[in-house]
Amino acid sequence: MPRATRKKRRVLNVFGKPLVPCNINPLTGYFRNGYCSTGPTDAGTHVVCAVVTDAFLQFSKLQGNDLITPAPGFPGLKAGDKWCLCAHRWKEAYDAGVAPSVVLESTNRAVLRIVPLKILKQFTFSMPIV
Repeated sequence: MPRATRKKRRVLNVFGKPLVPCNINPLTGYFRNGYCSTGPTDAGTHVVCAVVTDAFLQFSKLQGNDLITPAPGFPGLKAGDKWCLCAHRWKEAYDAGVAPSVVLESTNRAVLRIVPLKILKQFTFSMPIV
């Protein structure tokens, strides 16, 4: 099919609605576009928009993925930052009792192949009342 006539595929969240940006500061996503989008080159399936915690960041570091230390092109994360996590890493954190909250509207439905929506809903991020 010619390019001009192909329908652009919409990226959907876990509710089947258009994916909402996860974070632009720091800029997240496998494609560093603010969205938890994925594609054939994304071996980690970076589709979970999570609000990271100190416990999760330490857990991830112990698993060999240091998200705390800044590196070229990466500012390092701190508790409260939103970040597109690998679906399998989020599931490992869940199994270890340190899963961070999830912004469901910004979480790609591709996660549902790995984590059921029923579990994700238990970790729904809600803004604290100030």
